[in-house]
This record gives sequence, C-alpha cells and structure tokens, in this order.
Amino acid sequence: MSATKSFPESVLISESCLQNRIRELGAQIFTDYENKELVLLGVLRGSVLFFADLARAIFKAQDENRTREVLLRFEFVQLMSYQDSTRPSTVKLIRGGSDYLTERHILIVEDIVDTGRTLTLLCEHLQTLNPKTVKVCALLDKPSQRQVPVVVDYIGFEIPDTFVVGYGLDYAQQYRNLPYIAVLEPI
Repeated sequence: MSATKSFPESVLISESCLQNRIRELGAQIFTDYENKELVLLGVLRGSVLFFADLARAIFKAQDENRTREVLLRFEFVQLMSYQDSTRPSTVKLIRGGSDYLTERHILIVEDIVDTGRTLTLLCEHLQTLNPKTVKVCALLDKPSQRQVPVVVDYIGFEIPDTFVVGYGLDYAQQYRNLPYIAVLEPI
C-alpha cells in the first residue's frame, strides 16, 4: 500500500440496494437474450462478485420462465489501468479471452466505467474476433470522468466523481471483500 493510507469512509450503495439492482439487470438481460446463447465476459478482477451475482440473477429469471432460456457461457479477460493508484493510467490487456467468442453474443461484465479507455480497448480487441454482438453491462458508471465516448447498455448505478471500493473494487488490492460500495477518502 502507498505511504498515504486510505479507508472506506461512507457507504455509497448498500448491499441490499446492490442485490436488488442486480436482480433487475438479470431479468432485463434474460428478456433481451431469451432463447439465445450468451457469453458473459467478465473483466478481471473487479467484476468477479458482480459477475457471479449477475449470472445467478439471469438464471433466476430463467427459472421463473421455464418455457424460455438463455444459454450462458463464461469467459474472462484481464486488463489493468490503475496500478495501485486512485487515478487510471495506461490500459494494458493482460489476458484476452478465448477463440470461441467468434460468432457469439458477448456481454462484457465490467465493475466500473469511468474514462472509457479500458472499455474502448476491450471492444476493439473483441471486434477482431468477429462476434455476433457486443454489449456492455457495468455495475457502476462514472460519466463525469469520460475521456472516450462509450456505450454502456446496462447500468447498475451512476455515481459521482469519487473513488469507490468494495464489492470487487479495490485500492491496492484491498477492500474487494466489502459487501457494499464505499467511498475511499485519503487521510
């Protein structure tokens, strides 16, 4: 951790609010992709908790609509843009997904969209794989930080320009385990 310590100061989005919104997103995604095969493409590491809960929410919507289904596949990519800082830096693609993304419907599952640079790099990479469609589901959207225009098809919450942790999001690999989204304030 850096010389300046930071601590989660206040809860921005509660655990129950997160779970309610994820159920709504799962139901909408189920409706939009019913009777199709969908690849959920999780962006490591921050989206892991959201990814798992979203996949279960899609299944739950399917369970309630037994005559329809969405066939889910899972895949992951790893990108890095923060490097132990509260401001994004150069985006690096570390792990880029599988060949079976070709001719598939892909839903990128992202923890947070702020500058848009990470998402732009990922979408450009995915287009080289010739997918049927590429859409984006982000738990958090911070449009005030946008440097590159991007389309986010499913948004959990729009948040102000503040650094947040919890529910998969970290600062220097800490606080991912919080069951809620909290504001991180330097001390």
